[in-house]
Amino acid sequence: MTTPRLPRDDLAAALAARRELGPDYDDAFIESVVDRIEQTFDARMAGQPRPVPGPAYAPPLPQRTGTGGGADLALAIVSLVAAIPLSAIAVVNEGMGALIIVWFSIVAINVAHAMRPRRG
Repeated sequence: MTTPRLPRDDLAAALAARRELGPDYDDAFIESVVDRIEQTFDARMAGQPRPVPGPAYAPPLPQRTGTGGGADLALAIVSLVAAIPLSAIAVVNEGMGALIIVWFSIVAINVAHAMRPRRG
């Protein structure tokens, strides 16, 4: 199916007539051009379904539920309890660099646990 096109010669002739008639006929000229554009648009869209607008906002993300069964709290407690002797051992044997590595590891484990996909 071919789509109708706005005839450029007709538009050019209408523009030339507008120039000849002067500014008194601007409103009539605009109405004429808009009508032609609307007719062409309607003819093009006649065979196509109208698009349905989507939601104006993003739907809220699902809330995380407490399905950890206490694993979150247990990991936090174990991390704090293990951090005390590990920190002491790291500082006494290797210094500040080892302490940073120990704490970075503890934080990484807790972040990985918090970011894991939840079931259910």
